[in-house]
Amino acid sequence: MDPKVKIAIATHKKYWMPSDSCYLPLHVGRKKGQDIGYIGDDTGDHISWKNPYYCELTGLYWCWKNQPAAYLGLAHYRRQYSVKSWLYRKTHKKEECVMTDVELEKLLGQYDVILPKKRNYVIENIRDHYLHTHYREPLEALEQLLKEEYPEYIPYYERVMKRTQAHMFNMYIMRRDLSDAYCQWIFEVLGKLEPRIDTEVRSYSRFQARVYGRLSELLFNVWLDKNVKNRYKVKSIPVIYMEDENWLRKGYRFLKSKFMNQIYEQS
Repeated sequence: MDPKVKIAIATHKKYWMPSDSCYLPLHVGRKKGQDIGYIGDDTGDHISWKNPYYCELTGLYWCWKNQPAAYLGLAHYRRQYSVKSWLYRKTHKKEECVMTDVELEKLLGQYDVILPKKRNYVIENIRDHYLHTHYREPLEALEQLLKEEYPEYIPYYERVMKRTQAHMFNMYIMRRDLSDAYCQWIFEVLGKLEPRIDTEVRSYSRFQARVYGRLSELLFNVWLDKNVKNRYKVKSIPVIYMEDENWLRKGYRFLKSKFMNQIYEQS
């Protein structure tokens, strides 16, 4: 695999990691954490101290500023890319299903952007789902900022928020020029948004304080629609969850948030 391709795997704890050369285990929030044996996002130009609010974005920022790779990407310790068939994923160990150097090289020979398949919220649109599961003030602050300083993005924002599907998790693999353009934009927007959001007003829990990481998931789709869609070759591939997911519990919490206005306090 071309060593110029690097996919940072954001983690805050020791975990199984793929051995393929394209992957770089990255300890996010290392500035405030104990050493777990991986390179940290607290070297060079970094914003590691913002991890409680920015989540995996501190890892993305670190890659943007400190990794010279021609292709950059982001994954999670418990969410990995896979191009294996549905049957293969159901009959093999999860570790055997993670995308390999060879598989990635083939994709990069055909596509400029690789994304996780969209998550489908089925019964409500993206904006409603956010408002049912998180505090509304940050989203409203973001909308006001876009109207004031990024009006050219408003039509794309409105379309994205009316959909029931979106690329989530802040995961992608992109050519360096595209990744740089996205990072330049998203960190500029979030930097301008910070003074408009006071996470202490409601005494936000640790879960709800991750506001910039969550808003960026929505903004990523907006940026894609405006700058990538119909201009570059894009491929969406499955994401596998390295830990077992209790989908019944997730579904129950999802319905409670929608019909009983109970926001999330844990993932």
